[in-house]
Amino acid sequence: MNNKLFYSALLTTFVAFNAAAKDKKIDPKWTEQWDPEPRVVEPGPVPSDAIVLFDGTNMDAWQHGNGDPVKWTIEDGAVTVLPKSKGIKTKQKFCDMQLHIEWRSPEKVKNKSGQGLGNSGIFLQSRYEVQILNSYQNRTYANGQAGAIYKQTPPLVNAMKPTGEWQTYDILYQAPRFDDDGDLIKKAHVTVLHNGIVIQNHTEIQGPTLYRGIPQYKAHGCESFYLQDHSDKVSFRNIWVREL
Repeated sequence: MNNKLFYSALLTTFVAFNAAAKDKKIDPKWTEQWDPEPRVVEPGPVPSDAIVLFDGTNMDAWQHGNGDPVKWTIEDGAVTVLPKSKGIKTKQKFCDMQLHIEWRSPEKVKNKSGQGLGNSGIFLQSRYEVQILNSYQNRTYANGQAGAIYKQTPPLVNAMKPTGEWQTYDILYQAPRFDDDGDLIKKAHVTVLHNGIVIQNHTEIQGPTLYRGIPQYKAHGCESFYLQDHSDKVSFRNIWVREL
């Protein structure tokens, strides 16, 4: 069917449906969906169906990349990067998810700025980085500041609280899709709220995070997500996930 015939058929269908909708003889129950009934999730600071990954007491849900127990330090309900100990990842693997995480950059360090100030990152499926950085009155390249899909997409706005205050990320992540031959069907997408403000709006992720070069997708399944050790004492608390 050519485009002209397609749009003609579409218009005819729309007119017929619109006329039917105005017909008082049509039972409104025709457009009611009863099943499946959405399951009940109790709201709260942590939803009832959430997987709690860090509640301030232990790092049982985490490990270093080589499988070693986490060496980062826990104090006052927060876990803080131990510089040079390397990053940590969840023991559980995830695909589509809603992630809540709170983070805090350390107080400003003398003679440090740009990418050297409170740097870390959340690597979704261990590949796709949502940048963590002290971007409060700290200029750097836009696709490298807090909330950027690193080296790909800058945040819509800078929603940083002052240095040393707790920041919140709420992340809705849709994993990429691949066919049975490993070819990409659909790229990953992410929405990020920083302190309740939308800074990434269903952003298309172009591929795994690279410091240099152009990213290229390679087929993979569900994976851990990873918190980066960039040698800065960034702290984290209240980490939970809902599988979607």
